[in-house]
Amino acid sequence: MSKTSLELKQGIKAHFIKTNLYKTDLVCVILTTTLKRDTVTKNALIPFMLKRGTSKLPNQYLISQELENMYGASFDCGVDKMGDNIVLKFYIETISNEYALNNENILKMNMENLLDLVFDPVKENGELKKDFLELEKENLKKVIESKIDDKDSYAFDQCISSMYGENGFGLYKYGYLEDVDKITTEDISKYYDWLIDNCKIDIFISGNINEEETKELLVQNDNIKKLKPRIENYTLNNEYTENKQIVKNVNEVQENMNVTQGKLVLGLDIVGSMENLQAVSLVYNAILGDGANSKMFQNVREKAGLAYSAKSIFVKQKLNIFIRCGIQIENFEKAVEIIKLQLENIKNGDFTEEDINNAKVYLISGIRNVEEEQDTEVIFYIGQEIAKTNITLEEYIKKIESVSREDILNLANMININTMYFLRN
Repeated sequence: MSKTSLELKQGIKAHFIKTNLYKTDLVCVILTTTLKRDTVTKNALIPFMLKRGTSKLPNQYLISQELENMYGASFDCGVDKMGDNIVLKFYIETISNEYALNNENILKMNMENLLDLVFDPVKENGELKKDFLELEKENLKKVIESKIDDKDSYAFDQCISSMYGENGFGLYKYGYLEDVDKITTEDISKYYDWLIDNCKIDIFISGNINEEETKELLVQNDNIKKLKPRIENYTLNNEYTENKQIVKNVNEVQENMNVTQGKLVLGLDIVGSMENLQAVSLVYNAILGDGANSKMFQNVREKAGLAYSAKSIFVKQKLNIFIRCGIQIENFEKAVEIIKLQLENIKNGDFTEEDINNAKVYLISGIRNVEEEQDTEVIFYIGQEIAKTNITLEEYIKKIESVSREDILNLANMININTMYFLRN
């Protein structure tokens, strides 16, 4: 596997991942811009509106027919949150050219159709179609209303919102119900035009590709030719940009809902800087709560029996660790006490070389598995590109391997509880 990048224009990059591990080619267009309260709901609508038609294929029937012509290609889109940014994702996966029965250039068709979907949508009187907007507004309302159905994810989102408010990372990626009906065709069309002219654009092409031919296809594409150079309107988040302050008084939030199982989320800040911070944080988090060998799983869930689920996740873009537990509501105080004890124990060096090795083996196994799935590999490189870290999988593994016991102790003393959120009855 090899990866190269090409700046097509200022703020617009193409990334080529050449690999013979798959029988498919994946083309992915990523639009990245800063999360803002007044645009987050519009961003959630745009991918699904664009999915409905291009100027050449103006309805879903014709799009479906075209996908079938490409040997049953699959198309999807969505939005995701990466730190203080919203990421709009569009991708088509097709069979590689070498498997086409009539020597068709499937990759060329793939690229042209996806670029049309993103950059040449069907319009009426110069605006995005009103009926597409109204349909997707109703769909989006259902998505937003259903967020309380998954109590674990809901509690996690609420903890983040309590920590960051209605700024950047604190915003809900699908937006807000009170904003949906206010959005007009004129609003969404003006915002779409602004987005295409100002966001960071990345195009990823993965497969057993001829790199030079693929570059030429992109450079000559009419949609690419029409795009303007830009100063990328997005926020850079990485271990060097996030400067946390110590929170002296923990923000304690309790929310009441008709639930039978309590959801406890602790939001932790990593306050300070050190060499190789991201890799050390990953190893620390694996020891704390990521995996079956972790302190959270073994001591909170298994030995104490205080949690149905107990885990922690590291959000690298914002230098946060989130501890997430499903507990019996009456066990709240006991659970908080034993969770804090795990943090103190690691700070005091109560972990073994075996704990460190288990954490590294677990993490490295996950990194090696990135290459096993084409879309996972692309997502890894999207994260690297947006953070401007741009390291390879092997470099990532070496950073994990280099983490020492002293590094973990230093990081443990940089951990500060910011927010404690509890969803209860």
